[in-house]
Amino acid sequence: MKKTRILLADDHTMMRADLRILLEKYAKLEVIEETDNGRQAVERSASLSPDVVVMDVGMPMLNGIEATKQIVSQCPDTRVIILSMHSDETYVMRALQAGARGYLLKDSAAVELIGAIEAVSHGKSFFSPKVSRILAEDYVRVLKQKGAVDTYDC
Repeated sequence: MKKTRILLADDHTMMRADLRILLEKYAKLEVIEETDNGRQAVERSASLSPDVVVMDVGMPMLNGIEATKQIVSQCPDTRVIILSMHSDETYVMRALQAGARGYLLKDSAAVELIGAIEAVSHGKSFFSPKVSRILAEDYVRVLKQKGAVDTYDC
């Protein structure tokens, strides 16, 4: 059985420790590295080629969004999930533009993180419910601005 190899990037030691404990309960998941800053996350991703990086947004030396952009550019087979306390639309959109495949809030249930890792490691995207609402609202707003018409009008 091939394990999904995970790199954890968060500047809070307790958060990384809790995530490691949670993830290692699952036989299919393996935490291969932990980092506490964005620059190191990029460097370790390049050398270890993890399947998934679980990335915080606010980190020293290089923020998580810029680190995501660099990881996706240098390691196209590595998927990034943002795990953040920021639910603001700006953060979500910037993370997606940087190449993140998932965005979860830190108050998400553990099962959501496991689901996100499974989804992105299979080439899909995953968003916590609150983030999904933000994306849907943004999409509807863009459609209204463009004057899009519903082609399925009954």
